[in-house]
Amino acid sequence: MAGSVADKILTPLAGRPVFAYSAAAFIASGVADFYVIVHRNRSQMHALAIHAPTPALFVRGGRERQDSVAAALAALPPDITHVFIHDCARPLVRPDQLITLLKIARRHHAAALAHQVTDTVKQTITAKTNRTKAPAMLRTVPRENLWAMETPQVFARDLIIRAYEKVRDRRLRVTDDAAAVEQLNHPVALLENPSPNPKLTTPADLAWLEYLLARR
Repeated sequence: MAGSVADKILTPLAGRPVFAYSAAAFIASGVADFYVIVHRNRSQMHALAIHAPTPALFVRGGRERQDSVAAALAALPPDITHVFIHDCARPLVRPDQLITLLKIARRHHAAALAHQVTDTVKQTITAKTNRTKAPAMLRTVPRENLWAMETPQVFARDLIIRAYEKVRDRRLRVTDDAAAVEQLNHPVALLENPSPNPKLTTPADLAWLEYLLARR
């Protein structure tokens, strides 16, 4: 967010903190019996608690995203069978999508919200020019089988725990939870999302998210 806000998941979005929209969607869906909320520090924890679903356990996050997920998984009560993992910087998730994802995960043990890539995707062959304006040799990546991953992603508890154990043992870095499950060669069912579900990443995204909320 380039320092434009103090905390992006607590920043106001159409009059409510960004976090509140994800919390409300999960509550409305009824899919979860227990919540683990990963926080950055005590100040953030207290602010999140105002809008948090119940019952909830607050867990301190780690250095990397995967460390935070691993800490949350370790804190789960023993009777939990399926786990939703959601980035609360994606506030537009819908309750009906959560319900559908859980149904899919119960059948296939791994499910994720995603959308098909429609842009033409290029890969630079000469790595030194990736972030410059200098000409680079390009390779077109066929887009027919390309998907942009979103959250939530839902897994059988035992599966996602084994996946993150393998990530830890191999000292891998993963940017989403499906990537961890890939290490076990386990398929992931994709639920195509026809609606925008952007992640709040830059200051310009706030205006885009407010516009999308207004359209609802």
